[in-house]
Amino acid sequence: MRRTILRLIAAASAGMLAAMLGISAASAESRSDLAAARQATVQYHDVAAAIHAGYKPVLDCVPGMGFHYVNFGQFGQMDPLVPDALTYAANKNGQLRLVAAEWFKVDTDQNLATDTDRPSMFGKEFDGPMPGHAPGMPIHYDLHAYLWQGNPDGVLATYNPNVHCPAL
Repeated sequence: MRRTILRLIAAASAGMLAAMLGISAASAESRSDLAAARQATVQYHDVAAAIHAGYKPVLDCVPGMGFHYVNFGQFGQMDPLVPDALTYAANKNGQLRLVAAEWFKVDTDQNLATDTDRPSMFGKEFDGPMPGHAPGMPIHYDLHAYLWQGNPDGVLATYNPNVHCPAL
């Protein structure tokens, strides 16, 4: 009886996490993998911890994404527990809060017309191939996971209408 109750509580908790992350249609494995990624990134709520772990701020705030902090040493490793980038949004006091994680893979043939090396993670194919977003950045694929900010378009959507850049 006690085991049954514990299983029901575990199932309800997983369902609540899935609903909170906006992944109702994802497989149980994908939900579990996203929950593990969320747990692995909890330490990066503190931006100083992210910087200490090798994440460096790049570019300005991107509307619908936030401020990117990139770990160039991690690029292309495709580890769901160690994202290539973290994105933060500023609150009204200018303090940064973690909203998402991002994974990145360089396109092997650097041809926008082909996608035979498109990766997938969490049951979703990466976006791309796409041109680089800055000079010298290669054609690539990327995947965002809004693990820490609700997204009406889904946890794995490219943009999040709930993430805003501060007015200049």
